[in-house]
Amino acid sequence: MAPFSRIVRFRNSAGQVFYGEVPGDDLVDQKSLLGSKVAVYKGETPFDHDFSLTDKKEEISEILAPLAHVPVFECVGVNYLKHVQETGGEAPKYPVIFKKAADALAGPYEDVPVHPDCQGEMDYEAELCVIIGKDCKNATKENALDYVLGYTAGNDVSSRFWQRKERSGGQHGSAKGFDKFAPIGPVIVSPKAIGDPHKLTLKTIVNGSEVRQESSTDDLIFKLPEIIAHLSRGTTLRPGTVIMSGTPSGVAAFMKPPGYLKDGDVVDVEIEKIGRLSNKMVFEKA
Repeated sequence: MAPFSRIVRFRNSAGQVFYGEVPGDDLVDQKSLLGSKVAVYKGETPFDHDFSLTDKKEEISEILAPLAHVPVFECVGVNYLKHVQETGGEAPKYPVIFKKAADALAGPYEDVPVHPDCQGEMDYEAELCVIIGKDCKNATKENALDYVLGYTAGNDVSSRFWQRKERSGGQHGSAKGFDKFAPIGPVIVSPKAIGDPHKLTLKTIVNGSEVRQESSTDDLIFKLPEIIAHLSRGTTLRPGTVIMSGTPSGVAAFMKPPGYLKDGDVVDVEIEKIGRLSNKMVFEKA
């Protein structure tokens, strides 16, 4: 069982990095976290055996990605029924899997740099993310959730230009694995505190007011135990592996006309019981 309820990774004014316990169960965002004082944990990561809460409190000056390093992002495509319907396709018989590299990791309030070759068709994807807490291989659907450290929110930032089959060969990772294309956070919530992960509302908001996605994880086609069992078949999922479980309907690509992101657009992803991350798209110059 995770030794925490809801933790944030942060830097104090002296530049020291800590994990702290965020009290209560209110939805958290940058405004509610910055400047607050939280009890901090002993141990560098929540995977450490000695990770435990202390009496010491520190003030949050900067909110960091909930993990300093991610071995790999294991991602599931077309995994919400209504999203499949908006694509005009059929529900897959098996999970559609692709990967993002470790350097795709970004913090919950970092800017996302967008290479000049990606700027024409930029998209967002709100995702419930699962963090693996211990080596996981050949998990079953019955025991898969025993390997989960906790849950966080994520944005599977996507270049639809490079996702098109003629440019990717149908390999989604080539369009989604650019540096900082996987912002996650702002907190990690324990399985006990999250309750049923298949009953969470999630939404995407662009530029503070335009709700693009609004759904529930009960629309997932492949539930989390099935995803973990599938990914760990003959494969070891290391601690810190992040599973991005899919996105609901409402992506920019299927709006009429398409609502692709522009330079300076701010994308908020909000998930019930977890919180809100907010990332600005910054188009790099050629």
